[in-house]
Amino acid sequence: MTLDDDAIERLVVEARDGDTGAFARLFDEYHEAVYRYIASRVRRPVDAEDLTQTVFVKVLEALPRYESRGVPFGGWLFRLARNTVIDHVRTRREHADLDGVGDRIGDDETPDEIAVLRQRLDEVAVALESLTDEQRDAIALRYFAGLSAREAAIAMGKQEGTVRGLQFRAIAALRRQLGIAEPTNEEPTLASRARTERR
Repeated sequence: MTLDDDAIERLVVEARDGDTGAFARLFDEYHEAVYRYIASRVRRPVDAEDLTQTVFVKVLEALPRYESRGVPFGGWLFRLARNTVIDHVRTRREHADLDGVGDRIGDDETPDEIAVLRQRLDEVAVALESLTDEQRDAIALRYFAGLSAREAAIAMGKQEGTVRGLQFRAIAALRRQLGIAEPTNEEPTLASRARTERR
């Protein structure tokens, strides 16, 4: 995110008062992160695009009633995104896979490298399926959408410590499933890096 919380709140007030330019700037600020989060949870890129647009239509409709009440706009927006994904998954009975990632493989990889990468992506997709829905959400919000633990907690309607616990257990489960050894003390773990990221 490029704008600070005060700038976001000013844009929210202006957008709520009907300033379409302010809404456009909010869209620009959050669109990519919302799309990444949704794409990490649904099967097809076209569904991710449609659901991202649905989220912003919901934001536009709900904005006149939005009140901060100590909840950052981003947390409120990602709660809308999460609920939209939950509704979609319930109706479509599908979870994320990583097919779209394989489509972005660079041109300089050899066929053997591409085959190995696709195999690893399949292994990661299976490992993600082994997580609980809440663990998948915590991982998607923290790593795909790039939210802080506090923002992810707001989006999930949970305490920040609960989200950190879900994230920690999810990472441990993924490591076990993928056969990745715990790093030595000298290596920063994914969980420790997450703790030092935006808090």
